[in-house]
Amino acid sequence: MSAGLRRSLSSLAVPNYRRYFTGQVVSLSGNWMQMIAEMWLVLHLTGSGVAVGVTSALQFAPILLFGAYGGLLADRFPKRTVLLLTQVVMALPALALWALTTSGSVELWMVFALVFARGMVNAVDNPTRQSFVIEMVGPERVVNAVSLNSVIVQMARIVGPALAGILIAAFGVVPCFALNALTFVAMIAALWGMDPARLHTEPVAPRAPGAIRAGLRYVIRTPELAVPLALMALVGTLGFNFQVILPLLAKFSFGGGAGSYAVLVCSMGVGSIVAALINGNQGKTGSKVIATASLAFGVAALLSAAMPDLILEAVTLAALGAAAVIFVSSVNSTIQLAVSAEMRGRVMALFSIVFLGSTPIGGPLTGWLAEAYDPRWTLVLAGISGLAAAWAARVIFSRMSERAGAQSRPLEATV
Repeated sequence: MSAGLRRSLSSLAVPNYRRYFTGQVVSLSGNWMQMIAEMWLVLHLTGSGVAVGVTSALQFAPILLFGAYGGLLADRFPKRTVLLLTQVVMALPALALWALTTSGSVELWMVFALVFARGMVNAVDNPTRQSFVIEMVGPERVVNAVSLNSVIVQMARIVGPALAGILIAAFGVVPCFALNALTFVAMIAALWGMDPARLHTEPVAPRAPGAIRAGLRYVIRTPELAVPLALMALVGTLGFNFQVILPLLAKFSFGGGAGSYAVLVCSMGVGSIVAALINGNQGKTGSKVIATASLAFGVAALLSAAMPDLILEAVTLAALGAAAVIFVSSVNSTIQLAVSAEMRGRVMALFSIVFLGSTPIGGPLTGWLAEAYDPRWTLVLAGISGLAAAWAARVIFSRMSERAGAQSRPLEATV
């Protein structure tokens, strides 16, 4: 193994993180398989882009509404225990969808209800997982571990959709829900097998009134947290709606089916994995990385909107996936390194809210734009959001740097 690859995978030398990595690859692959099956099922039931957007919105709306409470739970209880409970509960909606589709009694409102139920559990699970990373690897490896987490997500985005495409084409959506329920066993086993003594356990936040408001005030008065979160909110709302964009792009722009959808998702995932490994090897984060990645995201999205055929679209989506994963990873790791330990769960909940919880706004908007005009316009919107974030990052971070320099000069003069 080359030295560069070893650096990219250095967090896997930590036994607890290695177990977590393996369990997450299996579990998230099943989760992506289910999400694609849900989107395809809704598209089959309705033929509506707006309905697909609503499905995506219902999945992430609980994070927007209740994610802050999920982050508070992550601060108040041992994170490993919370994750064990969420994995068990998240298997239940998958089992329910399997039963309904097997019996042929599934209706649109049932899909909506079960998607929302899974989102409710995810409102606790996601901020807990985000804040658990540093407990497994420590602060010195957090940039690498966050990049490897992106590898997990992107590997899942390749394996899950590819398997879903095969299963849907051969047997329909029914097996996807059953297999997803089984994949939670892998994550439960990984968490159960960890050595608690090797975790960098952080102090549990004491019970106090106004704990969520205290977290918000803490972010507002800390520009190193507030600015990356604001940039993530912009791009997350208008640009990160690929679970809506890609099926509509495959079906309406290129006249394809589940196979074309899988090609687009997999190509984007491949670009994301390569970029995540490179980012993990470099171990860099901060304002310059955020600004450069958002600029690359905007350019790649606009190029993707102009591609005339499926093959060229797949190539540009690989570049778009690479830029997207570096942007998200750099925002995530920048926040992880800047936040105080007792606030980590609540701040990472805000990250989850602006990253995933913004989908209830962006998802229906994206679905409407694709249906009223063309799915390509959704990529134009994503490109504009990336370019706007790049400009804002350059201006705001420059002012922050100038202000910090101005504050330090009087001190230097007195030394």
